[in-house]
Amino acid sequence: MTFRKLLVGAAWLLLAPLADAALTIEIVGSGANQIPISIVPFAGESVLPQGMTAVIAADLQRSGLFKIVDPAGVKPEPHELAEVNYPDWRTRGADALAIGSVSARPDGKLEVRFRLLDAVKQAQLDAYSYVIDRAQTRATAHKIADLIYEKLTGDVGVFSTRIAYIVKSGSRYELQVADADGFGAQTVLASGEPIISPSWSPDGSRLAYVSFERKKPIIYVQSLVSGHRQVLAQFKGNNSAPAWSPDGKQLAIVLTRDGGSQIYLINADGSGVQRVSYSSGIDTEPSFSPDGASIIFTSDRGGSPQIYRMSVSGSGAQRLTFEGNYNVSPHFSPDGKSFTFIQRVNGSSFHIALQDLASGQMQLLTDTRMDESPSFAPNGKMLLYATEIGGRGVLAAVSSDGRVKQRLSTQAGDVREPEWGPLLRN
Repeated sequence: MTFRKLLVGAAWLLLAPLADAALTIEIVGSGANQIPISIVPFAGESVLPQGMTAVIAADLQRSGLFKIVDPAGVKPEPHELAEVNYPDWRTRGADALAIGSVSARPDGKLEVRFRLLDAVKQAQLDAYSYVIDRAQTRATAHKIADLIYEKLTGDVGVFSTRIAYIVKSGSRYELQVADADGFGAQTVLASGEPIISPSWSPDGSRLAYVSFERKKPIIYVQSLVSGHRQVLAQFKGNNSAPAWSPDGKQLAIVLTRDGGSQIYLINADGSGVQRVSYSSGIDTEPSFSPDGASIIFTSDRGGSPQIYRMSVSGSGAQRLTFEGNYNVSPHFSPDGKSFTFIQRVNGSSFHIALQDLASGQMQLLTDTRMDESPSFAPNGKMLLYATEIGGRGVLAAVSSDGRVKQRLSTQAGDVREPEWGPLLRN
């Protein structure tokens, strides 16, 4: 539950696929230095419902770090190493090249092969082969895009990750999960009452969230595999703002059971509740550091909402933000060196900010006006957030340097409360 919501005070569906609910992504900015790469259509991919290379190219382009060089007109299109004429690709301006093939196996599965080539050095950088079901073609394309991204940038790719968010359409609220590119949206929970604050478990198998279906805020934890959910916290008063510890054994939550809003730790099975913050103000929106040793949170204990950090035991609370009189919704970066938050600017605009922990240097990343709920990609290079455009809630993303900007929209309704899922290693 955000600080603003805290001040103001279901029909059950098991991962049902949504028709026409994909988020569409508009790129409105790009990186300063883009890597020119050509993704040659894989041999045999015409048998697939959608070509894999289109997904790979879209992933890379969406990152803002790649310039896609159109392979159209190259005859014959290379699919094997011996067929590549490197000077042709250098003439087209490509520094890198991806080639591959898709072939059917006797057992009905597909074999996907791809190679990543350095067109400048005329050398192979990587090669992989996968045996997959037809239903895995899009996921495999994301995996290939991740490999290309990591090989050419040195950073981990996040195209295979998922995002969670809330869609409000009329009086209906839905907690949805989708691929990072907005496809494959599925409903986790639908309700006639508000659903807020989704939070991914570190292994990506569960979501914690707050539901008002019983006419009061209650925290649930739900398995995305089985659909089973359990009540995590339904104490007297408000139960809000769940945030998982890095090891998945505990969550930090906000309760008002003892009076004011304070931060507590609770085991993932709902046992072992322990209060860790003690102030006369509102303490809320906790976020664990990646090493699990500390928590950053929002508090108005000093008179205005600001970001503080304390040890996981609750000791040594220190104020972190000093610019402006309204700073809320903090989230640690995956490397623990910085944090993102919402800063109110000029009294009425709310922007995504990033602050370095060591230096205290702060940077505003967005120029949209009503931003909320920032969430880091698991590689720390992008942030997902909610904003308002034309009176309608949409999702947006911005790179951690502010250069790359994206807008994600859906026809389903207002979209809010995004949370980027964790990096999953197969």
